[in-house]
Amino acid sequence: MQTARAVPAATVVNLRDLGGIALGRDRRLRQGILLRSGQLSDFDAESDMAVAALGIRTVVDLRTADERRWAPDRLPPGARLFVADVLGDHPVVGPARLRALLSDADGAATSLGGGRAESLLAQSYRDMVLSPGAGAAYRAFLETAADPRARPLLFHCASGKDRTGWATALLLLLAGASRDVVQAEFLAVNRAIRAAFAPVVRRYLDAGGDPDIASAIIEVRPRYLDAALDAMDERWGGLEGYLRDGLRVPRTVVARLRADLVAP
Repeated sequence: MQTARAVPAATVVNLRDLGGIALGRDRRLRQGILLRSGQLSDFDAESDMAVAALGIRTVVDLRTADERRWAPDRLPPGARLFVADVLGDHPVVGPARLRALLSDADGAATSLGGGRAESLLAQSYRDMVLSPGAGAAYRAFLETAADPRARPLLFHCASGKDRTGWATALLLLLAGASRDVVQAEFLAVNRAIRAAFAPVVRRYLDAGGDPDIASAIIEVRPRYLDAALDAMDERWGGLEGYLRDGLRVPRTVVARLRADLVAP
């Protein structure tokens, strides 16, 4: 199943062009207008000329204020920054604290052992759907992505898997992708994430950490996406209700996205 194209980058983790993802009936997402990644705090335009050449006009940062302060983005030439803080009203949940959660093997075993790590991440996905603050952030993201003047647009969180994963799922669902296609793209980032976090995980394991906890925190899993989709279905009856009543995205924005993002 077609997933996003990985863009070779020396200083940006998990950079992917959503263009080319199949939507069915010979339709695909347009290439070169929407990209996803991890944070840009290590981006170096001189080392990553190919990234600089993408012509990114807007970078949407989905991270918390603390994350942005600790690791501010370094923007591609000519790009502007737009902040859409998904976890602003829940700043201490798992996706914002991946490295911190793996910095204390004994503490992690006490608080996250016995399957609690996976449950924590699954709950964080429900929060990303149900929390008003997250809803405002995702509405702002979709409104920005719908503006042709803002594209090509790159959106990211810390590692590009959780907050970015749900943002990608929204775009794909809105464009008409099946849930199987959405899940395939959601899970496709695991290889890049494992590689990016390998040194952190190795230190955690060397300190006696539980590999099950590490994998639950570092990876994305079908349960996580299912938690978000279930929350959307339970509260709003599916995507259209979520867009209309949960995110309150104007119909004109939804229509513009559907028209602009889909290629024959």
